[in-house]
Amino acid sequence: MFSKIFGKKEKVNPLDNAPSIMGLRIGGSFDIDPLLLRLTEGELTISGCAPTQIIQAAGIVDLDGTWVYRFYTDDEAYLQVITEGGQNDEHVVDVKLFHFYDTQDIESKPLWDEILNTKIGTPTYQLESQTFERVWTSASDYHNPVHMAEKTFDETGESSETDQFTMLFERPISGNNTESLFISAEEKLEEAGYLSRCLVISTGISISSAQITIHG
Repeated sequence: MFSKIFGKKEKVNPLDNAPSIMGLRIGGSFDIDPLLLRLTEGELTISGCAPTQIIQAAGIVDLDGTWVYRFYTDDEAYLQVITEGGQNDEHVVDVKLFHFYDTQDIESKPLWDEILNTKIGTPTYQLESQTFERVWTSASDYHNPVHMAEKTFDETGESSETDQFTMLFERPISGNNTESLFISAEEKLEEAGYLSRCLVISTGISISSAQITIHG
């Protein structure tokens, strides 16, 4: 009441605009079922996955009716949540836990063009002697990378935007599961006025609702 009388403004949380779904948010955490890790980790590219992960940043991509949420953690990982037809919990269609495998700077425009035009969209991709097959189909042998514009928020509520040119691959592992491989050529306009470019390689696994416990 006194705030209304004296015109005092309510404090605004700088994270109010940050992406949040399923109770996932910056500053929160989640646990991965240790049984899932024990059963699959020996076959995965990563090792030493932390069962508890703290969310330090969050991003969102709007794909015209499909939304991609990413919650970046202290384990060099991100939990990716995809929704279709809306942005509520009931619209969630896919959840995957990815870990960063490698990030490579792209220092020249010719190399950037070569990666986009000949490297990312091939039918298969080799990583550590494993063959991953492209998930997204194309009428031609080569699939042009899929563009995603991600808006990412850090722990202070500050945001930045990145253009990503992406492709998804996967390979079968035991138990009718798959290991995913996500390739992203990323381009960002820096404050100094130049474009920074890099190639980001991540591997991941699908997570069911029974295999994750979310702490708000």
